[in-house]
Amino acid sequence: MIRLPVKKLKKGMIIAQSIYNQHGASYLVKGQPINPHYIEQLDKIGIPTVTVTSENPNFQLEPPEDIVQETTRVDAIQKVYDAFQSVEETGRLNADTMQDVSDRILFDVLQHKENLVQLTDIRLHDTYTFAHSVNVAILSAMLGMLCRYSKKDLQLLTLGALLHDLGKVGVPSEILNKTSRLDTNEFDVIKGHPLAGSFRIHEMEHMLPSPSILAAVASQHHEHIDGRGYPRGLTGDQIHRFAKIVAIADVYDALTSERPYKKAYTPSVTHNIMVNVNVGQFDPDLLSLFFNNVAIYPVGTIVKTSHGIGIVKSCEFGHTETPEVVVFADKEGQLLKNPETYDFSEEGPKAIEGVINDNELRHFVHVLAIDPSIYLLDS
Repeated sequence: MIRLPVKKLKKGMIIAQSIYNQHGASYLVKGQPINPHYIEQLDKIGIPTVTVTSENPNFQLEPPEDIVQETTRVDAIQKVYDAFQSVEETGRLNADTMQDVSDRILFDVLQHKENLVQLTDIRLHDTYTFAHSVNVAILSAMLGMLCRYSKKDLQLLTLGALLHDLGKVGVPSEILNKTSRLDTNEFDVIKGHPLAGSFRIHEMEHMLPSPSILAAVASQHHEHIDGRGYPRGLTGDQIHRFAKIVAIADVYDALTSERPYKKAYTPSVTHNIMVNVNVGQFDPDLLSLFFNNVAIYPVGTIVKTSHGIGIVKSCEFGHTETPEVVVFADKEGQLLKNPETYDFSEEGPKAIEGVINDNELRHFVHVLAIDPSIYLLDS
């Protein structure tokens, strides 16, 4: 896969990421071939770059299968948008609808438990919160499933994840979407959203199951295991187990998403940040389990390895740091006569030396006059 500026897109390329507004996948759904009208619309709505499965329009490679159906995700985003709007306008939440959304998400996750999390989606900045809430619910349900939670706990965890940012209802959009650094007062407003969400849930407790647990998820998803989080500086077991899960899902989705103030990080960079940079923020056992089911190097990623340059062919649960790679060039970038497939689970994570960034990849493809995606055509 390769991330391209919209102006570089060509008719027939297959998009690898869905693009959502608050009403669902109104622009493009992953797996669709791109046409000139789509390119024009992407430019018009201000999407700068998208990921495609191949730079060659003739290689009709499908993106990896998701852990939820596209229809489930689209419907969930629309209903979360409607629900949050209702809370803002009337103070009331349609709890039955939200429960139905969480149940559908959970059903899909349980049905697709063999699938790894691959690329995240693209959302417009002014409607980020709604798709983010759905993604966090999906990722939280997945991690709860890996923890072997009961069906009842999974339902409550997924609902809590959907509502974790309810406190952002009412936060001015100019703060949520600010492209420059927040000043102290603006950051204080943002830091108030966990308690604001908890308060709203308690206000509507007669509509919700186990409101104290849902409120704990809302109020604690920015707490850190080492006590350096907010709003209360809780530590370790003071933090509810569901909030520990939602905290991981929340940060992962935020880091891999494009925001007004930053570009989207790749899954490998996000993994490094969460595991090696943000030490003390997350429960280490939960974090390890989470990344066992997240493709750190998604299928189609071009990587530098101990054997040369290759394209990720597949990855499996528990071996996400050591995918199967088709090595097609030596370390100097010269094409091999006979590409070779390596299972790096036998060599360990250090065998993957890094990811070729998109600018390097475009240059690499231009120099070699070959699209590495060709090595996936018969996989």
